[in-house]
Amino acid sequence: MAKEPKEKTPETPEETAAETTEETAPETFTVTKEQMEKMEALAAQLSEQQDKFLRLAAEYDNYRKRTAKEKEGIYADAKIETLTAMLPVYDNLERALAQFGDEESAHKKGVEMIFTQFKESLAKLGVSPIEAVGQPFDPEKHNAVMHVEDEAFGENTVAEVLQQGFMLGDKVLRFAIVKVAN
Repeated sequence: MAKEPKEKTPETPEETAAETTEETAPETFTVTKEQMEKMEALAAQLSEQQDKFLRLAAEYDNYRKRTAKEKEGIYADAKIETLTAMLPVYDNLERALAQFGDEESAHKKGVEMIFTQFKESLAKLGVSPIEAVGQPFDPEKHNAVMHVEDEAFGENTVAEVLQQGFMLGDKVLRFAIVKVAN
């Protein structure tokens, strides 16, 4: 059997104290003025590089946030343009239904079904019609093209909608073209 080497254990308290002081005593060095200046220059250079790194990291974070915001804006703008281009279809379907009057026919029923489906599609995309008839005139949502004298409506109240207006969330896609009572 091979004997394992034993760890060296101090035999006297003086040896224990000597080993402890050797381990904990800091080493001292003598440095020349040139070496000290060189160390200070390196410390300043390190500080400058750390500052550049922090600025670069902050700049990148701002870039990332800015591009994310721009992407959202581009998507919102594209959605608005697309929906605005589809609103004349809504107007034409509305006019087509008005042409039938009270007549009941299969053709009218088909146009009503298409119109209903189109309105549901707009609603799914977040588009809502601007309520106007009987509401007070709001220049932020309505575009007044006519004024009428009508006792049935109060002053500055929308009497008739000539073209339906729409909103996407809280943004106006198209102003409602209205007739206002005075």
